[in-house]
Amino acid sequence: MNTMSYKGYAARIEYSDEDDCFVGHIAGINDVVGFHGNSVSELHAVFEEAVDDYLETCKKAGRSPQKPYSGHIMLRVPPELHAKAAMIAEAHGKSLNSWVTELISSAD
Repeated sequence: MNTMSYKGYAARIEYSDEDDCFVGHIAGINDVVGFHGNSVSELHAVFEEAVDDYLETCKKAGRSPQKPYSGHIMLRVPPELHAKAAMIAEAHGKSLNSWVTELISSAD
């Protein structure tokens, strides 16, 4: 999967057949920030403009912009699964964190 990123924000892109253009939103935040373009190069430009505008709007409003994700994940799994994952990670000479990170990175 390819993604666009800018200043720590990523874009979620869809194609609108109705409007005959690409429609994007900043991913991973609750604020709704959208943009659209007719080509990939235009989409990159308007995405960066949308991020800059979002950051400036937050600054003018006196509030912190939402950050996409902190990098911390809290999972609730059965103890048996937790133990199995920890053992597999150790068997591969890795921490559970690095092992899971590699698995997620290779997922489609």
